[in-house]
This record gives sequence, C-alpha cells and structure tokens, in this order.
Amino acid sequence: MKKYQIKADDQVTLSKFDPDDTDNFKKTASDKEKAKTQTKSYTKKIQQLQERLYANGKYSLLIILQGMDTSGKDGTIKSVMSCVNPQGCQVATFKTPSEQELKHDFLWRVHYSAPEKGHIGIFNRSHYEDVLITRVHGKISDKIAKQRFEQINAFEEMLSENGTTIVKFFLHISKDEQKKRLEERIRNPEKNWKFNIGDIEERKFWQDYMDAFEDMIRATSTERSPWFVIPANRNWYRNLLVAQIVASALESMKLKMPAAPSNIDFATLKIE
Repeated sequence: MKKYQIKADDQVTLSKFDPDDTDNFKKTASDKEKAKTQTKSYTKKIQQLQERLYANGKYSLLIILQGMDTSGKDGTIKSVMSCVNPQGCQVATFKTPSEQELKHDFLWRVHYSAPEKGHIGIFNRSHYEDVLITRVHGKISDKIAKQRFEQINAFEEMLSENGTTIVKFFLHISKDEQKKRLEERIRNPEKNWKFNIGDIEERKFWQDYMDAFEDMIRATSTERSPWFVIPANRNWYRNLLVAQIVASALESMKLKMPAAPSNIDFATLKIE
C-alpha cells in the first residue's frame, strides 16, 4: 500500500505513476484470478469490521473516490463494498450545485453528507470537484483554489478529530484506456445509458485535469487523510488495492464489539 500512498509534502507527478501497473501480479488469467481471490478475502474482512464499526457506534470511515470519467468509481464501489450492510453505509455524489447550495460555502453540502458515527460514507466524486472542474474551466483563480485547499484540510482535520478516518483514492487511468471505455459505452447497448456527450468534451482538457489533480493531491494529502494514487487500467488490480487499503483503515481503528449489559446473566438466561 505504501507504494501508492502520497505523503504530506510529496512532489506529485502523475506521469511517473503507471496506470497499467499491477506490481507483482502478471497480466495473465491465473494472476488475475489470484488477485480476485485476495480481493474477496479483503472484502470479507471489511464485512466483519463494518459490523464492529456499526455496533461500536463511536467512529466512522469516509472513502473518497476521484478520477477522470470512466476511471471506475462506480465499479470500485460495486466490487469492494458489495459485501457491507447497507444499513451502515451510504454513498453520496456531488453534481452541479443547486441554487440553494450556491447560497452557502462550498463545503456546506459536503458536511451534511459526512458519515455519522458507526457508518461508512463513500463520496463518488466529492468536495474536490470544487478545486478541479472549477479550476480547469477558469471559474476560480489559483488564489481561490489555494484557499480552498486550506479549507479542505481544516475540514478533514475536524472530521478526523471527531472520530472519522478518511482515505482518499485517485483512480488513475490513461487517456488511451479512457478512449477504449468510452467507445465501449457507445458500442454496447447495455452501457449506452452511461455515455455522456460531455465526457468527450472534457477529454480536450486532459492535461489541464492532470495538472489540477497533481496540485490537489500535493496540497491535501496529509497524515490523517492521505491520498492513494491507484493504477486503474486493470479493474481487478484496482479493486484489490482499494479493498486492501479500506480493510487496513478499519483495522487501524482497533474496533471491538460493545460489552454486554452488566445486569444480565447470559449463562442462566432462558426464554420460555
């Protein structure tokens, strides 16, 4: 995991991260199956630890997913989090702000969606959109972006101090891989619904987005809420890494089941 974690003040150059990386796994059918087997092991661990998180009710976990269109945010949620109890997990996505939301600061709607104690929250896109698409399209200046980086760090620090563990994933795909996935959405009738003509327009700003992502990761990867740059060209390896990191984050909480009520003798209790 440390290979993909960005430490505070690291100089981030995304071109040095290979989106097709699979580490020690070869790109063969057998190694792909090995990775999937390991992923299932981690998702089972996540399921067990989520039950403790929910029962304990003192802490929460926030998972943030960012990446270019088709990078696999939906697929990651489906594959890694399919085993968790829906009662203790919620997914939020942040689209164009509503008129009401625009009357408040940019973090207002985000704080409302932060996970309550005992829950796992997943942001499929997040408050980071307000330092990405807005910056790429010139809606905010570099000065405002820097201010927002500082505000985001303070916001996440506050969540952390109140018992929320935060892990942030940048799903890193290549431009060529995105092209293949967009073409698949056009060719496959089952995936037509996912196609958005705007995705083609945004491809024109690819390098601008890479520059914005680099600045974002560099400015907001902290000890308490680190970014992980996940190679995402291979879905099976992406899922393995995310599952491993999420399981590790839950394990770090050292969760235990709540103590049984002291006024009940379970050894002698009988129900007629």
